[in-house]
Amino acid sequence: MIRRLFAIFILTLPPLCVFADGTATVSRTASALAREFAFQDFEFTAGNVRTDRATRDIVYTGDARFTQGIALLTADELRYNRAGNTAVARGRVVFTRGPMRMLADELVYNIADGTFSVEAPRLGEFPYYISGARASGSAQAVTLTEATVSYQEPGVFVPQLGAGSLTYTSGPDQRIHTSNTRIGIGAVPVIKLPRLSQGVGGNSFIGNTSGRIGYRGNLGAFLDLGTLVPVADGLRLGGNVGYYTKRGVLFGPAAAYDIATPGGGRMTGSLNTGYIHDNGNRLTDILDRPVPADRGFVTWRHSQGVTPNLRVFGEINYWSDSEIIRDFRRNEFYPVQQPDNFLEADYARDNFIISVFARAQLNSYYPVQQRLPEVRFDLLPSLIGVQGIYQKGQASAASLTDDSPLYLPASIDSNRLDAYYALYRPVAYKDIATLTPVFGARVTHYADANGKKDYTRYLGEIGFDATLRAAGTFDYKNEKWGIDGLRHLVTPRLSYRYIPKADKGSAYIPPVDDQSFSTYLQPLGLGEIRNIDQISSTNTFRIGLDNTLQTRDKEYGSRDLAMLNLAADFRLDRTAPDGEHDLSAIHAELALMPAPWLRFNLYQSFTPQDFTLREINTGFSINDGSLWSAGLSTHYLKGQINEYIAEGRYRLNETYQAYARLRYDAREHRFNERSFGIIQKLGHNLWTIRYGISLYEGQARESKFGFSIEVRLMNF
Repeated sequence: MIRRLFAIFILTLPPLCVFADGTATVSRTASALAREFAFQDFEFTAGNVRTDRATRDIVYTGDARFTQGIALLTADELRYNRAGNTAVARGRVVFTRGPMRMLADELVYNIADGTFSVEAPRLGEFPYYISGARASGSAQAVTLTEATVSYQEPGVFVPQLGAGSLTYTSGPDQRIHTSNTRIGIGAVPVIKLPRLSQGVGGNSFIGNTSGRIGYRGNLGAFLDLGTLVPVADGLRLGGNVGYYTKRGVLFGPAAAYDIATPGGGRMTGSLNTGYIHDNGNRLTDILDRPVPADRGFVTWRHSQGVTPNLRVFGEINYWSDSEIIRDFRRNEFYPVQQPDNFLEADYARDNFIISVFARAQLNSYYPVQQRLPEVRFDLLPSLIGVQGIYQKGQASAASLTDDSPLYLPASIDSNRLDAYYALYRPVAYKDIATLTPVFGARVTHYADANGKKDYTRYLGEIGFDATLRAAGTFDYKNEKWGIDGLRHLVTPRLSYRYIPKADKGSAYIPPVDDQSFSTYLQPLGLGEIRNIDQISSTNTFRIGLDNTLQTRDKEYGSRDLAMLNLAADFRLDRTAPDGEHDLSAIHAELALMPAPWLRFNLYQSFTPQDFTLREINTGFSINDGSLWSAGLSTHYLKGQINEYIAEGRYRLNETYQAYARLRYDAREHRFNERSFGIIQKLGHNLWTIRYGISLYEGQARESKFGFSIEVRLMNF
């Protein structure tokens, strides 16, 4: 962005030395100058042209303007001095190139060496604004003195960078260098740096800044502050600090980076930390153990494209106890209540992926299936012959450990080799039907079997996937709902898998990758099963029916109005390891979106034998652009959850917006949460201030009442 701003000086100022207008005499002069200085494709116009006898300058006044391509330069006066080989623009100098615009009082350009100087330059391209006392430079570098860079127009609450000197260098390594740097809000400096150097196009001159003040019964009155500032190319450093009257001081460094790496890749990530000696009532953790006084957390996220084919990414989340984030970072806790810790490297080619994956148990109070590590090869579906036969497969070697704090035995170790290979051939009939037979085999070797030195399990599968496709169109139109014709797509699906004796040898297999609780239909194929240490025999048909209703759309070609998908399993072996009947629960997914401002979603699972509703989740949302929105959702799981959530917002004016959130527990007949507040925008909508009040019931740790004021500077 800043590179384009300074390109104003470099790419568009040379035409100032060329002068022409519509008269025959001046046109001949301009033509000669153009040949002499090799400038082409320009046009100059002015209401008046004269020669200054004292200086022998050619002077253009009266709507003086110069154009070249998309560049336009205007001034009260344009003056060319042939003896000094300079061009001077004075009085309301305006330069425009596309979306970029520069204003100045005076500009002097030296044609011989390409250097220039500008008095009081003001330039920018949305959303940046740059000004300075003066600027000078060449095609290789531009320097501004007493420079100021603002995000959008300068203002009291607008982030701003000031520098005694700011230099931009062009070329392959485009950079900005500053001295006597001041980063602040408006005219108030917050952070001072002796110098700053970073590549153009990376992070902006100031990072995200946030603040929160309020009161919660379990924390007392509190104040949280956090900020990040750039210190090097693509690197921001800063920290977080919070004071809680009932707990103490929570503090820790923070960082964010977005750095180009050799080979054209990028490395991005963030680090957040915190430590507190907690003097308050800490209660107990999820294992009913006392929470220690010394508490802290470390959160690191990393993603890196090493080469076009190699990618590395991962997360580290260390919590001293299970409640540290819930107590002090509530908004971060509810989306992810059990953090993960992993590192993965993937090398991808056209038809295979090689990966190394490691998962560690850094938080001893959560059960984790550790992989230390797992090396895996995935063969992507690929054609192996002219007969239309495809292959797919995978192979892995893993060192596994399960140190569960909730179950016995406390530790399970397993060294496992696993391989799967399958052949399949799609057979299509026109565009109506497709039948895909599947033949697969899986071999798993356990070097640390239970009661044996080792154990190898051999499994095979046979089956098929079949689909039918049908469509009907209807000439129905409704201008109010934006419906221009209807198309109904119907896709019946039938899959079958037979995996005999899949549970053999279960007594010898360490159950690390075992079955986990889920209310959804699990993968049916042998190659897609993740719980490979606890597989059940399969002789199952899966029946599904997908329905989609669409209409024409001017922008995207078609738009979905409604979807209804149904699916169920029918077990032929009449053994249901999960306690279900031969016919599983019927799973239904429904979505209605007749207009962009209206949507309804539903997921439902019920047993057809007795029509018992096992689970139902719904979501309904409606909004009127940026004026208001409202939503209602429900969560029901038989015997465990029965919750209703209502949310809404209403824009009071250009500055203020009201919001509310209600969570009602129908099983306990109480409101678990009632939150209300106002959101205020400041400084060209760069800042948001959230004033909130929350009332809780039934919470184990949160207090019954709390209020907060959160201030956040948007990221840019």
